[in-house]
Parts: sequence; C-alpha cells; structure tokens
Amino acid sequence: MIARKTERTARIAFFSVVHEVYFRQFEGLEESLNNYHAQTVALVESNDVTVLDYGIIGSNTAAFETADRINADKVDLIICNMITYATSSVFAPIVQNTSTPIILLALQPRKGLDYTKASTFMQLENDNICSVPEFTGVAIRLKRPVTDVVIGHLYEDEKAQQELAQWCDIAKVLHDLKGARIGLMGHVLESMYDMHADPTAVSAAFGLHVPLLEIDDVVKEYQKVTPEEIEAKKELILQEFETPDPKSDPVTMKLTDADLHRAAHGAAALDRFVEKYKLTGLAYYYEGIEGSIQREVATSFIVGNSILNAQGIPMCGEFDLKTCVAMLIMDRLNIGGSFAEFHPFDFNEDFILVGHDGPHHIAIADGKPILRSLSKFHGKPGSGASVEFKIKEGPITMLGITQNAHGEFKFVIGEGYSKKGPIPPTGNTNTRGFFEPNTRDFIKKWVMEGPTHHYALGVGHHADTIAKIAKVLGIEYVIVR
Repeated sequence: MIARKTERTARIAFFSVVHEVYFRQFEGLEESLNNYHAQTVALVESNDVTVLDYGIIGSNTAAFETADRINADKVDLIICNMITYATSSVFAPIVQNTSTPIILLALQPRKGLDYTKASTFMQLENDNICSVPEFTGVAIRLKRPVTDVVIGHLYEDEKAQQELAQWCDIAKVLHDLKGARIGLMGHVLESMYDMHADPTAVSAAFGLHVPLLEIDDVVKEYQKVTPEEIEAKKELILQEFETPDPKSDPVTMKLTDADLHRAAHGAAALDRFVEKYKLTGLAYYYEGIEGSIQREVATSFIVGNSILNAQGIPMCGEFDLKTCVAMLIMDRLNIGGSFAEFHPFDFNEDFILVGHDGPHHIAIADGKPILRSLSKFHGKPGSGASVEFKIKEGPITMLGITQNAHGEFKFVIGEGYSKKGPIPPTGNTNTRGFFEPNTRDFIKKWVMEGPTHHYALGVGHHADTIAKIAKVLGIEYVIVR
C-alpha cells in the first residue's frame, strides 16, 4: 500500500493528582502511586502519541506551574490521572489557565478490594473515583467543564482502553487541524449554493488556514515535471491500480497510454504543488478554455489526488472546502475519508449507491482500485483516466459538514454498512450502502438535517468519536439514526 507522507501523532499533557498529606501518613504509598503513574503513562504512550509527563501534582503551587508548562508545550489534549483522592485545589489552576480539552482518567489498579485483607492503604491505592465528582463540579463552576471521564481498572480493561485510544485518536485529529493548510483553488462548480463557504469562518471553527491559490500556480509545477518523475509515477500507478477492459458503459474504455501518461504527469505536478505550498489538503474546481494548458492540467488530477488521499493529503473536487475538512478528520482517525455523495437507490435490495466521480481514498478500497479511460467527465469538461472502486465491506461512517442559516457549522453524522455486490462500471467509485432501520427512511432523515450533497466516507462505525470531536470544537452535530 501507499505510505503516508506524515505520521498520525499528537502531544498529550499527562499528570497525576494526590493529597500530599497521605504521603506523610502512609509509608510506601508515594512509591506505590509513582509506580502506577508510570504504568498509566506507558498505557497512554501505547496509542502512538507523545506524552509530556508532568509527574504527580500535590499542591496548588505546583498546579499553577504545571499550567504554565502545558501552555508552553502546545499540547493537543490534557489527561488528569486520578491516581488517588486529591483536593480540587491541585486541579483548578490548570482548568483556569489552559484552554486544551481535559480528560479525567480514573483507572484503579484492582478490579475490587480483597476485603479479608483490606486496609486504608489499599483503599487509597484504589481511590481513583473518589474526587472525580469534586473535579467535574468545580470545572463546571469555573466555566470550563471537563471534556470526558474514562472510568475502569488499570489492567486488561478493554472498554477503558478503547475509550483512551479513542481520545488519543481525537487528539491526533486536533493536532493536524491546528495550523492545517487546506488550499482553495478555482471556483464553485456553477453553481452549487451548498458548496460556498467563508474561509475565515472555516479558520475560526477549525483552527486552520485556507491558502487561496491560482490554477497557474500548479501549471508552473506541471511544466517543471521531468520525464523521470512521470515514469516513476506510471510505475506506481500500474502497481496500485487494475486496468481492465470496458464493460457496459460506452463512455468507458481500457486505460490508454496517453491517459496514463497525462495522469502520471498530473500526479507528479501535484506532488510538487503540495510540497511548494506546504498543503495539508486541497479543494478545487477549474474548467479553463478548451485546448488550454489550464484545462489540460486541471483535468489530469484524479489519479494523483487518489494517491495523495492515501498518503494522508485530502484532495477534494468541486471546490468543496467543508468536505475537505471532513476528509481530513476521517483520515486522521485512520478510517479513510473518500469524497462521496448519494447515487441511485436499489429498492429491490434496500441499498443506495454511495460514491462520486474523481478522487478517492484508495487505502480503504476493496481490493485493487480500477482505472478506466473516460471519453467525457460527465457534467464537467475534459476526459481521461478515472478511478473506480468499492469501499471495503463492513461498517461505514459518513461525515457531512454543513452550515445553518446563521453561517454556523454543523456535523451531520451517519453509520451504515458496505456490502459486496456489483456496481456500475462507469469509471467512478460506488459502494452498496445499507442503512437502518431501512435505507429509504435513513436517507430521508439525513436529507432533512440540511446537509450538503457531499460528505466524507470512512470505514468502521465512528459516529460517537466524531460527535466528541464536534463537542471539543464547539460545533453543532447530529447523529442520524
């Protein structure tokens, strides 16, 4: 498979809290809790994140100092480890003086006390939940509520470990949204009103930047591409894609050498373009005059975009900035993020075709994706190589980002299933999407939420995770069921 250009990562602030009086009262307790602290740090680190360990905090003064360090270290998530009972004075300064989401982690070492040998020492080793209500209550009074509480035991607790892993994944999303550069090039396809978005509003909501780019910026890179770069891309394309004979659609044909060459040329140009402008992603649409270099370049991107999607650089057609952000969120959750919309129903088998023309996230394809030459890109100018595949069979999640009448963003989230079966051999991606309670009723509920007609499509069921991202960002959301 195609490797990512950048690794998924996050920076997590981690500290434990105690009531220091206990250390003077119970010999050996400090050593024991330090051991549990180190084990919990290792548990967090096992989720491929960078943990900044601030140790055990037992005083109000240390809490103020830790808040300053957290701010200086520019973390994506704060985890407060409830290692035993602690007064909220060791927590309040961090709540008051930071703005990063805070998770309380209450993982007691024992599943239950050995009541025949129970002691105050043993209770204090396992008093992880005792001050949680104090902390959550104080955080609400300070007008910065705790984002979540993970409750369980420290060893082999699958549910607690899944919740912790979920928050590490969310931290990876927050890490890459912050300061992301989602390029915007061209204009909205004339004229999809739902595609329009204010770049400043997008920056305000997601903490990213929207560089405004010209088609000529990428034309310059296209003209610099060397024959060696084109041949290398051809080799990669032929390794990663099938090129079968056409089937029923007269618009399609077997991939031609000319279309392969132009797709490889466009893919190489996009690599240069992404690197030059330090892009995290790109949303674009451009037509150009027939026969112009601008049209030649703009209609050569589909294959290169699909490769970049698999490398973690979301590339989105039809100038859809909002869906490009949704694709980035899904990619950083490591669940894909293909550019998708609804296609015809199949009322006989109760499914709907889910897909789109143009680029897709080939890392979530069911088998090798297909390349076909198209004599026309329907509804758009140009012709050339196009990508066709099905999403992996199993659970799927959809994320649409829309706006309400006041311009505020809203996540529309849904879950369904991708199942095997034939799809139209049109050179476009399509997947058989099944939804509950039945597909017709689900789609009606979806469209009544006022989404855009595009959304990001990923594998697995992750509505709960995406809803938590919306909460952290302060964005309205709905899970369609």
